[in-house]
This record gives sequence, C-alpha cells and structure tokens, in this order.
Amino acid sequence: MAKGPTVYDVAERAGVSIATVSFTFRQPEKVKASTRELVLAAAEALGYVPSASARGLARGRTGALGLFAYDYLLDPAKGEGGVSGSPAAEGPDNEDLRLFPLYVDEVQRGVELECWRRGQALLVGGGNPENNEAVLSDIAGRVDGLAVFPRSVPSSTLARIARRIPVVEVSESALNPELDHVTVDNASGIRAVTEHLVTVHGMERLIFLGGVPSSDNDERMQAFLATLADAGIEPAGKPAYPCGGEDAVAKAIRDTCTGDQIPEAIVCATDQDALVVLDTLASIGVSVPGEVAVTGFDGIAAGRVARPSLTTVRQPMELMGRTMVRLLMERLDDPEKRPTAVSLPVHLVVRESCGCQGG
Repeated sequence: MAKGPTVYDVAERAGVSIATVSFTFRQPEKVKASTRELVLAAAEALGYVPSASARGLARGRTGALGLFAYDYLLDPAKGEGGVSGSPAAEGPDNEDLRLFPLYVDEVQRGVELECWRRGQALLVGGGNPENNEAVLSDIAGRVDGLAVFPRSVPSSTLARIARRIPVVEVSESALNPELDHVTVDNASGIRAVTEHLVTVHGMERLIFLGGVPSSDNDERMQAFLATLADAGIEPAGKPAYPCGGEDAVAKAIRDTCTGDQIPEAIVCATDQDALVVLDTLASIGVSVPGEVAVTGFDGIAAGRVARPSLTTVRQPMELMGRTMVRLLMERLDDPEKRPTAVSLPVHLVVRESCGCQGG
C-alpha cells in the first residue's frame, strides 16, 4: 500500500505551517475561516486524513474521550430490551416518545456537544449485564478519560480504571465518592414540587413513589418527607419502591388507588415512573388531575406531550453531559486534584397533571 499524504504535504500545498494544519482539524475556531478553507481544500485534494494515533504519540494523549452508556429500557433480569406491556415491547416501529429521548440520551447529547466544541473525539459504547465490564475495559483502553452512568458496572471496576485514566460519573455521588461527579440538587427539586402541591393546591394526602432504589431517589424521598413534616402533614402512605419495571409500578398504583383511601397526589422520583402512573390511573378510571395529581422528576420530552402534560422537576441534562467533559479535561490537566462533585440546579415545571395550566 502506498504511503498516504502527511501533515507536511498539506502544509506545503496550502502554504501554511504544520501547526495551522493541526489546529484546523483539532481546534478549528483558532484558525481564520479563509485559512481553514485553504487547508481543507489541500487536504481534500491530497486525500489526507489526520491520524489520531500520531497525535497521541506526539501529545501523550489519544484526543478521545469515552462514554459508557446503557439502555434504560433494558430488563437486567432477562438481558433483553423492553418490558412486558410497555411501548418498548411493541417493536422498533413504535413512535411513542416515551422511548426517546430519555434522561440518558439527553445527558449523552451534552457529552457529544462538549466534545465537539473542544475538538475531542468521542467513543460511545455499552453492553449488557453479561459483558459490561469487558466492554468498559475495552473503551477505557482507547481513550484519555471516561464518563459513565451510575450502576452500569461495579464500583471496583471503576476504581481500577480510575487509577490509569480520569473517570467521571453522573448522579449518585454517594456510590463512588473518590471519583469526580456531576449531580443535581435533588432535595430542592422535590421540595419545590411538594410545596407547590401543598401550598398552591392545598393537598394533604400525598405519597411518594420511588421506582428503583438509588441514592438519588433516596434523596428525593427524604426531601419529600421533610417537606411534609415542615408543613405538619403526615404522608398518606409509606414510600413505595416497586422494583421490576413498568409492571411493578403499575401494580403498586393499582394497589394504592383502590377503595376509599386514594391519595390526592403521587410524587414520583422519575418521569418514567410518572408516565406509567398516568397510564395506570387512566386504565382503572381514576382522573388526573381531577381525582389525583401526579408529578415527576427529570423533564424528559415525553412529559410535555403526555395527556395530561406532566408537572415535573427539570434536570439540566445537556449541561450535566457538558460538565462531565469539563471535569475530565480538568483532571487530565491536573491528575492530583481532589475529587470534584458538581451539583447543578433544577427547576419546577408546572403543567396539567397537578391541576395547573402551565405549558
């Protein structure tokens, strides 16, 4: 195979320095538009493609970051996508917005945008419970730093990888406090939505539905209980943590909303759970918000188009992804700095499911 054109060939043809060629491909914002056009035209004419491995040898870095993601719709117990009775089980032609974009998708988008802005390549991968560690280790061996979602792999694996490259985790900072983290203010978000139900709507019979147990959901539950206590109100029932996907959430709601003890409001730890609650209540003839108010936490797109539209606490998901990249780059520049946990603000989004007319 003939030797391909080099950065020196492009520089000579364009009449610029090799540094300018490098900046054109790695940090184009630092090069004048007219000069970029010259370099790109020379590269196209020569068939030049920048070599990531060569850049890595020169700088001691690959110029790439990794993101280990996972599918929220994956059933870990079965090792397959979808949950019985859910939109995911209906196949790829289903257009229900509950499938996309989810929390994980919006955070990933933030990672992608910030990598693009900084001229970093991004390697995205994921696995299933059987091969998560192998896939993660493979990604880690190809990048300068790694962003991960919580509970996707054992903490011991992340600790091992973090001894070699920077690792940042999004959410649930209590799991791995020795790593850099990006979290949100769970407590203020749940306090805001609970206070809204109590003070604006005058509700006194509220319950909390926590979904899958996690430190984030625990923080939200504790904030819910504390807000009620401050108002002198007892919860209408014990917080529920129905493990087992949508079917378990639906069963918990059917069990709760029967007889004469229907709560006035169900405060859900996530939008995904809240959407299942809306569907379940509709299926058993309970009106939302006429009989029961329902709220979520996340701010995913599906909440806007749900009927009724979902009152929720919006996380800055894109900013969370961007902040993960920033922390990785800071760690690369200063490997000895102490672990950083960035907590981002959230805000209440009032819509129809609580009885308001917000958009």
